[in-house]
Amino acid sequence: MVKSFQGVRVVEPKTRIQPILVKDHMSTKLVTFRPEHTIDQVMEELTKKRISGAPVVDASGALVGIISEVDCLKEIIKGKYTNTVRFPAKVEELMTKDVITLSPDISLFDAAQKFLDYQIRRFPVLKDGKLVGQISLSDVIRAFPTLKHTTW
Repeated sequence: MVKSFQGVRVVEPKTRIQPILVKDHMSTKLVTFRPEHTIDQVMEELTKKRISGAPVVDASGALVGIISEVDCLKEIIKGKYTNTVRFPAKVEELMTKDVITLSPDISLFDAAQKFLDYQIRRFPVLKDGKLVGQISLSDVIRAFPTLKHTTW
């Protein structure tokens, strides 16, 4: 018969795991558009900044919509039928007005689920009704490889 003695064990205090939040991974230096901008201006800026969409804000800075490359395609197709290379439509005519937003204090896992549920590429982030950032599907994907498995 073999007896084993391990001695006194030292129990390490449990460290509190901090939640992984949207505010830690969202973009805060945003390109924004105004409703009166033209699609020409949007396409030029999206191309220059290498982004696929951006929030639309009014004169007071309140979020009123989202404009994306897909919205711009609608004007491009219309241009084919009118035989024009200019895209004078206003952002307010083509933007998505019914915008789904996220709070900066929700977990990145909850945000990931929202991306799956709604099948969209970006969410504006609002705090107390004010636009404070934007989180994209790419931001979420880039965040997870940098996290340690013990923080999940």
